[in-house]
Amino acid sequence: MKVGAAMFFTDTSMAPADLATALEERGFDSLWAPEHSHIPVNRTVAYPGGGDLPKMYYEVMDPFVTLTAAAAATRTLKVGTGICLVVQRDPIQTAKAVASLDQVSGGRFLFGVGNGWNREEIENHNTAFATRHKLARERIEAMQAIWTQAEAEYHGEFVNFGPLMAWPKPVQRPHPPIIVGGAFPWGARRAVRYGNGWMPHRVRKHYADVAALVPRFRALLAEAGRREEDCPVTIWGVREDRDALLADRDLGIQRVVLSLDAAKRDVILPELDRWAKLIAAVA
Repeated sequence: MKVGAAMFFTDTSMAPADLATALEERGFDSLWAPEHSHIPVNRTVAYPGGGDLPKMYYEVMDPFVTLTAAAAATRTLKVGTGICLVVQRDPIQTAKAVASLDQVSGGRFLFGVGNGWNREEIENHNTAFATRHKLARERIEAMQAIWTQAEAEYHGEFVNFGPLMAWPKPVQRPHPPIIVGGAFPWGARRAVRYGNGWMPHRVRKHYADVAALVPRFRALLAEAGRREEDCPVTIWGVREDRDALLADRDLGIQRVVLSLDAAKRDVILPELDRWAKLIAAVA
């Protein structure tokens, strides 16, 4: 089982290149960067984690910029969006950003995607909250066409463009893995339909136990005629608990991701040192 780490990179956190180097040295497999373009001052939707919204949500840097810095500082560490809010992004431009990062990283990019919970943030991008899930699917399908076709076109309800040429193409074939974030059953069903992995969040208090849901997700894959190795599970939000990690490993989880505070080296490095021992234990 592989272990990754995520951080909201801000102008007061550990720098992405420094964190990436530290992770690679300690046996982590991946670094993940989340995305929020902004946070509206007035919100009606509660923060899914409970309590006040942490300020790192409105301080976070662009993930494609921070992950490029991380990729340039490392040789084997995978870099991933955790998650990219495709409902807030133009698909043609995002397809180029994904392919470019996959090129400069030498094929190490993981495209984690999600559809978002912050209604006001989403609507500020002129996206209708109620239809965001279909919009996300169409944008991802459109990007898949751009990555895999010399002259790509897509015609949907929300995304519509005629034949176009766009390079670079990704290093990974047919494209970087699309790892779909979201709760069971809807996020899991989206992963089965157009993803190359499902990434549920363990620590959100209103979610069911993820381990109990994994067999149900595997059943959805089987019903769709898909193989588990083509759409594995990544569990987001794990803790420093050796027994829990071993249970995830024995369940056949491909990767787990821990969430780091948006903090400096003096806080982060001791935590990574403890995790290095856990990584060895569950390898």
